[in-house]
Amino acid sequence: MKKSNSVIQFKVSALIGAIALSASFAAQAQAWPNKQITFVVPFTPGSATDIMARVIGEKLGPRLGQTVVVENRVGAGGTIGTSAVAKSTPDGYTFVVVSTGHVVNPVLYSKLNYQLKDLAGVSPLGTLPSALVAAPGLGVKTVKELVEKVRATPNGLNYASAGVGSAAHVNAEKFVVGLKLKGNHVPYKGTPQMLVDIAGNNVDYVFAPLISSVTMIREGKVVPLAVSSEKRAVAFPNIPTMAEEGYPQGQFNFWIGMLAAAQTPKAILDKMNDEINAIVDLPDVRDRFEKLGALPFKMKPAAFDKFIQDEAATLGEVMKASGAKLD
Repeated sequence: MKKSNSVIQFKVSALIGAIALSASFAAQAQAWPNKQITFVVPFTPGSATDIMARVIGEKLGPRLGQTVVVENRVGAGGTIGTSAVAKSTPDGYTFVVVSTGHVVNPVLYSKLNYQLKDLAGVSPLGTLPSALVAAPGLGVKTVKELVEKVRATPNGLNYASAGVGSAAHVNAEKFVVGLKLKGNHVPYKGTPQMLVDIAGNNVDYVFAPLISSVTMIREGKVVPLAVSSEKRAVAFPNIPTMAEEGYPQGQFNFWIGMLAAAQTPKAILDKMNDEINAIVDLPDVRDRFEKLGALPFKMKPAAFDKFIQDEAATLGEVMKASGAKLD
């Protein structure tokens, strides 16, 4: 009987604790926000993820009456910054801005210290065409010429990315694996240096976020061959799509989105989702994003969670086929 009573007391205590925790989260949600909000960007300043996070942050602060700080926590394919947010207090004051590469990290890291389910979807920020660009010294003007050059080179060509598991890497592997091409992956610590080396003929080609490569394309420092989106980019209507060029293997949905620690109150997730959707609809933000090649991409938190799960299943298979691993 004593044992039974102990079990009952334990269950009652656990229930009371859960109710208290739930009440605490509810109170936090009602008072939110009452202090600084931090956006963790796990990539370098100047990357597509960083640019979009800063645009949203600039507008969000005044709307919520709080300071929004963007903190770049770079390293290990974005997992250092993402892990920090996954393990943070789920109170709605720390968010992480990730890109497509986020969903393949469980494939690349067998010892990843968090799981995708440890993060809750807040909202997509936008979808960005990637531009397949070649080094000016490579001497190619079309995707067909690039593929022919790759196949005519015994060990293939060097293709860059902003790091193993980055969106640029996933896009390149989808292209290389899909066409059964040979090649050598050259990972960089960020997008800016990657593009500098393409322009300097130190690496052959890359699927670079259009938002980050606009200036180099316009200045003629790199050679754009195609965009990876389904439709041509508003910013560069004369650049064909990969599908138009006859290479759908290079088509890729490069998205950027915001996540929070799992267990963040739903009311906060919904409020952030509403604010982000309102911000991306502002005429000046929409105009800025369009000039950078970004397109609207809206989902409610629950739908975004499901989208991430589906992306993880599809792109995880691509990365498994590539054989890429980081530990």
